[in-house]
Order: sequence, then structure tokens, then C-alpha cells
Amino acid sequence: MTSSLNPFPGQVYVVGGAVRDALLGRDHGDRDWVVVGATPQQMIDAGFLPVGRDFPVFLHPQTHEEYALARTERKTAPGYLGFVVHAAPEVTLEEDLLRRDLTINAMAQAADGTLIDPYGGQRDLQARVLRHVSDAFVEDPVRILRLARFAARFGDFSVAPETMALMRSMVQAGEVDALVPERVWQELARGLMEPQPQRLFAVLRDCGALSRLIPELDRLWGVPQRADYHPEIDTGVHVMLVLQAAVALDAPLAVRWACLMHDLGKGVSPSQPPSPSGGGVVTPSPLAGRVGVGMLPRHIGHEQRSVALAAAVARRLRVPTDCAELAAVVAAEHGNIHRCLGLGAQATLRLLQRCDALRRPERFAQVLLACEADHRGRGGDFPQRPYPQRARLLAALEAAQRVDAGAIAQRVTQSGGKPAAIAQAVQAAREQAVARVLTPTAQS
Repeated sequence: MTSSLNPFPGQVYVVGGAVRDALLGRDHGDRDWVVVGATPQQMIDAGFLPVGRDFPVFLHPQTHEEYALARTERKTAPGYLGFVVHAAPEVTLEEDLLRRDLTINAMAQAADGTLIDPYGGQRDLQARVLRHVSDAFVEDPVRILRLARFAARFGDFSVAPETMALMRSMVQAGEVDALVPERVWQELARGLMEPQPQRLFAVLRDCGALSRLIPELDRLWGVPQRADYHPEIDTGVHVMLVLQAAVALDAPLAVRWACLMHDLGKGVSPSQPPSPSGGGVVTPSPLAGRVGVGMLPRHIGHEQRSVALAAAVARRLRVPTDCAELAAVVAAEHGNIHRCLGLGAQATLRLLQRCDALRRPERFAQVLLACEADHRGRGGDFPQRPYPQRARLLAALEAAQRVDAGAIAQRVTQSGGKPAAIAQAVQAAREQAVARVLTPTAQS
């Protein structure tokens, strides 16, 4: 790969994820390279293009892969930006690997295939353990998020007890509070798209970071729900099951974020026992002592509380607009969507309009996907039960979209009708179209 460069400066090694994934037999994407024994000028003279602002990183002129000079780092301030980087020809490969986060990411491979593993990364791969390389781990709070993300990617890996203790000490020292919102969101978004995103939040809860980053989510654990609707009872457990269901549905990031945010209001709901008309048996909650109630609460009105809390999280973490908007719609309307089988044409059309489904049908399809994940993310036999609400509302939306509003407007205008009459006529035509596709069980 590098033979066309003459002379090539220093000794070159593949490092990090590419080495790890090759040992695991996994496909890997771009390779990262470390160059030992070279200066920035030597790299430039060899044809490399400098791109690094904070430390010397170069692009290979043919492959465009990144080559970084071996470097060390020294902590100078709180957070993850307070570092002084030292890159020089005398920095060894072992010194460069020592600054990395986890042992499984601190391995290198030479051009002849020799594995360089000074900190036991291969051993920890075999033992399925996520372990920090050195106490320098505490200097960068982003590493907490990265480790949690790796836990979501490698579902059968555990966190070394000493590493978990280190992360707890970092949280207690306030290091997590120094993280900038954009970096938090970046790691959360990547973690949500891993095969087991619920493990990301399990690790963050275990070390205490979740209560600092998203306290609105953290407080859901220990909040009980009605067992007839939620056999899993615990609201935090439910949200993680919903997230798992979203993965099974191959949901995109915006849907997974909406699943995470949809029930935040239950964490601040006034606790109320179900009324006799609510259905089901009033069951004492095994979690009741943790929230000061004697029966399972109904969480009346939690939807609007969830909307407000999800919006607050989105502002704080600077969540992208598409994710924030979808979360708001799902939080507000998931209960109505679940109950839509009993709605008539008029109420169904109003539901579609509140979701802005006629104008944004693609987003509404994502709303329904999140609601199906919410339905399946429960205990008992709920994951196996069908979810006809999704097909019903999509059929209703298609029927409403087929109404030719332009033709109606022209007809009403020609007969002397005013704009208000046009709106009424279009609404009536859409209601009739929706009524024709609804099942006979719905009452208008």
C-alpha cells in the first residue's frame, strides 16, 4: 500500500479497530495507521496531506487513509479538550498505544503481520472484557460514552470491575459534566444504532453517567406501571424493551430516539391507582415502596409531560431536528394511535392531521414504526401480538390523500362558496374516504 512512496518515513502500523475486528473475524471499515519515527515535514515531503489541527494527522496521497504520528497526551484542563499533545520521532508505539481507551483498541499490526499487544488486548478479546488500558482513561470523559457504545456493539462483553469503578469516580469528580452536547449526541446516536443499544444505557446507569446526561430518562427505573398493560411493570425496563423492539424492526435513528423519549412523562406523573372502569385487576406493585404508592399508577396525562421533557432533552443535547420532531409526535400521540381501532372516521382523520400525516407521510410511517415498537416492547405475550393499528392508519391516510382537494375547491368556488366552505368540503370528503376503509368495528 505504501510502496509507491519513496522513501516512506518511519515505521508504519495498523492500529485500533481494524486490528480488533480482524481478530474477532468481523468486517471492518477504514483502517487507522500510526507512523513511528517520523516528523511532520518528512510526511509532507513523502507526499502526505496534513489534515490534523490538534495533532499531526495526514492523508495518504493515493488511498486517502489517515496516518497519525505516534504521540502522547498530557491532561491540562477538565473535559475532553484540555490536552497537550506531543508528537515526535522518539515517541514509541507502546507509548502511543498506552494513551488509548480500551485494551481491545490498543493493539497494532506490523507490515509483516506481527501483532503488537503490550496491554493484553487479545486476552481481553478472548475473555470478552472491556478494560481500560491505563489510569489515563480518567482524563477523557468521552471514553465513558465510547465504552458504553462498545458494550452495545459487543453484546457478550462485560465491563471489567476496575474499569467500572474508574468510570464511577469520573462521574463523581464531575468530568461528565464537562462534555459538550454535540459530542454526547454523537456517541449516543452511534450507540443507538448498535445491535444492543439497551446495553449502552445499562452501562451509563451503572456508572452514574445517565443521571448526569439524561436525568429525565434515568428516573424512569423504579417507576411502576399497570401490570395488565405492562407485565414488565418497571417503566425503565419497558423503554429498553421498546428500544430492543425497534432494533428488531430495523428502525432508523429518529425512530429509536423517539422510542427512548416517548414515556419520559411517567417519571414525573402523579401516582394514581387505576379506577374500577380502567379494566384489569388492581395489583399491588412490587416496586411501590420505591415511589411511595401502594398500587400501580395509571400515569394520566403523561403524554404531554413527555412532550415537554423530550423537547428539553433535545434542546440540551442539540438533537437534530428530525429526531426531535419525531419524538414530539410519538410522545404526544402514541396512546391515541394504540387506541385507534375504536376510532371512527372523524376522529381518525383528526389524529392523522395532528400528526401532520397528510403533509408528511414519510414521517408518519416512522411514527407508526415507533408505536409498533412501543406495543412490542412489553412483557408477557405482547411481542407476539399483531399490531393492526399500523396498517389501519396507513390505509386511512392513503384514502384521505386520494381526495382531490383542488377539484373540490374549484367546484365550491364556482358555486359561490367562500374559503371556509372549501375547507369544510375537503374535510367532509376526506372523512367519507376514511370511513370507507375503516373496519366495521369502528363507530363514527
